[in-house]
Amino acid sequence: MDAAQLAQFAVQKMLSGDEASRSLGMELKTVGAGTAIVSMKVRKDMVNGHDIAHGGIVFTLADTAFACACNSHNVVNVAQSCSINFTRPALLGDVLTATAVEVTRGRRSGVYDVRVENGDGKLVALFRGQCASLDKPLVEI
Repeated sequence: MDAAQLAQFAVQKMLSGDEASRSLGMELKTVGAGTAIVSMKVRKDMVNGHDIAHGGIVFTLADTAFACACNSHNVVNVAQSCSINFTRPALLGDVLTATAVEVTRGRRSGVYDVRVENGDGKLVALFRGQCASLDKPLVEI
């Protein structure tokens, strides 16, 4: 099994138990070693009192892409710290795409950047996550 196949296999296993992401309608578009793209449509139940996507919804999408990327090496990783900068509002009906890329990865931790864009390719948020390795495989191969 090559790195791309392993990433797909491991992340699909992880997502199979992820009810939160599934209930929000998130869809894994692509995954590779250290990378992932996840999308989600902003629904009416995701907007706040300003009629824009709740920041926590945008964060959750970015966090899911981060989780997919940092677990793509078939090593269980969990978030250690995360931050987000919102650059523009996401609107009802927008299809958001979160693209996660590995910045650095060591034996115990890694850093990943995630860009969240709307359907027009405009930046909605920048997310950076640091993960901690639990030093065990996600799936036995």
